[in-house]
Amino acid sequence: MLAQRLGLSINSTRPLGAWSPDDESTLEGWYQNKVGITLNGTDVSEWADSSSNGHDMAQATATEQPAYNASTGALTFVPADTNNLQTTGQISLTGDFTIGVKLNLNAVGGVLMGDNTTSGEFIRFTGTTELRVRIDNTTAVNISKDSGSFVGAAYMILTRSSNTLTLYWDGTAQADTETLSGTADIDAIGVRATDLNPYDGSVSEIQIYSGSSATLTANVNDRLSSL
Repeated sequence: MLAQRLGLSINSTRPLGAWSPDDESTLEGWYQNKVGITLNGTDVSEWADSSSNGHDMAQATATEQPAYNASTGALTFVPADTNNLQTTGQISLTGDFTIGVKLNLNAVGGVLMGDNTTSGEFIRFTGTTELRVRIDNTTAVNISKDSGSFVGAAYMILTRSSNTLTLYWDGTAQADTETLSGTADIDAIGVRATDLNPYDGSVSEIQIYSGSSATLTANVNDRLSSL
């Protein structure tokens, strides 16, 4: 089956003067909504990195390719099929970072993103009100949601500033912050090493930065809320 490539123009829909993730020098990876998608039928074989770093996420195994919704740009990951995407160019975040995601979580237990070649690197929804982060295969920290459930459509930002992790959910900073140092490695969407805890839900955009600031968080929140 011939693959189909969609959305090659990164800035084709950018309003004049509007902020864009590629304005940021700290941008490490940008899996942009409706851009850089290569289809195998109705499934995604590759989600190209819209940053200049070339961390393209791909999946050669057809049965593990997430489904694509062309109208919303959402990629749906089914845990029974171990749907995932991976990059050969690992993203390593040694200090401050900002990770923004537009998502729709169907059920908890799965890994949103992590490393599928190195153990102990992941961001995982372990409960309806608990997000677990593990770095360098050390003791994981759990960030609790203020109220309500993670299940459903939302946008989130996870920041690390001076080793303090803060979770923003639908634009609101959650009260529970945790401390975690080390190098956060990311080479996969939807699983951790090796092919464990597959994600159950959809993802419409992911932004990854090797820096953190109030202005960056506000800009990422504004963009994700508009998708």
